[in-house]
Amino acid sequence: MNRVIDEFDEMTRNADQVQKQTLKEILHKNKSAIYLRNFGINGDNTTDPEGDFKALVPLVTDSELEPYIKRMVDGDTSPILTGHPAPAISLSSGTSQGRPKFVPFTDELMENTLQLFRTAFAFRNREFPIDDNGRALQFIFSSKQYISTGGVPIGTATTNVYRNPNFKAGMRSIQSLCCSPDEVIFSPDVHQALYCHLLSGILFRDQVQYVFAPFAHGLVHAFRTFEHVWEEIVTDIKHGVLSSRITVPSVRTAMSKLLTAPNPELAETIRDKCLSLSNWYGLIPALFPNAKYVYGIMTGSMEPYVKKLRHYAGDLPLVSHDYGSSEGWIAANVTPRLSPEEATFAVIPNLGYFEFLLVSETGEGEQEPVGLTEVKVGREYEVVLTNYAGTKSLPTA
Repeated sequence: MNRVIDEFDEMTRNADQVQKQTLKEILHKNKSAIYLRNFGINGDNTTDPEGDFKALVPLVTDSELEPYIKRMVDGDTSPILTGHPAPAISLSSGTSQGRPKFVPFTDELMENTLQLFRTAFAFRNREFPIDDNGRALQFIFSSKQYISTGGVPIGTATTNVYRNPNFKAGMRSIQSLCCSPDEVIFSPDVHQALYCHLLSGILFRDQVQYVFAPFAHGLVHAFRTFEHVWEEIVTDIKHGVLSSRITVPSVRTAMSKLLTAPNPELAETIRDKCLSLSNWYGLIPALFPNAKYVYGIMTGSMEPYVKKLRHYAGDLPLVSHDYGSSEGWIAANVTPRLSPEEATFAVIPNLGYFEFLLVSETGEGEQEPVGLTEVKVGREYEVVLTNYAGTKSLPTA
């Protein structure tokens, strides 16, 4: 993990050069894209890619990109936004603007996701080292992808990540093996999946090194659910028989391989822990005695959930997940010991091409954006992200 941090430090020391190279790669990969060609950008056919890009490619809104993405969703395989057809389309959560939207999910975005995970894990593991044989209790859910009328797989961004063949190997490489079987993660019934996540975590309670959900509200919901089902979980463990509430055949089969025999001792331990808590304060460390921290997005629209999450976490540190958007990842939390309210995110210079619009005291943005190495301490900016699809936009959830 020290090597990962060293690579990150090297990139940030040479951020200007890395940014120029990243933009050059983006333009090269998408040199045949109709979108960029419409603005007079032709990939390799320029002596000043950065200057041409800034001068010719405008900052666009979601509505301006919709016609291009609609063609992709409808099955048009010509190079529209990207030089090669996107293997899937992500449907954003709409958490920041309230309206979901379609975003191309490219191979480069998956690679960036794994790079971001490795970098963030390296900083967390430096502060909170976890055991080599440890596991992560991850409340992750992969809804089914559906196929558009044009034959394109569409799913949430997390679904596209979890279903990617490189995801599991990537998690294993950062010692983040999930407690739950794959069948639970991919269950068509999210309520049954949540119950099984909780049960799986308790069965591996001594190995759980951290607790994760993509968003703080997911963590709060998980442990609020536990308040209502804990006695049923204890009964399952005591008798070694899975609750009848789990009806999805693949999930029952997978969970039966974990719940192999009665374990009255563990059942009694969990019962005693639950009954000893005052209003469920400190529930997470009570259930998972070797957990080092609780991890998830806790900033922005997730801030209202932090107080309740802190109640469940007790003395366990809350570590805010990293800074990203539907369009792509932007920055890693490099100060994991700081509270979510004080978390500091550092831009990873090769995840995209970044520009920044200065926000004035009147709330109006400056006309011309500045580069990553041109921002000034103490000023407030809006991020402008050019991702590997070659689009320049203000990132949203």
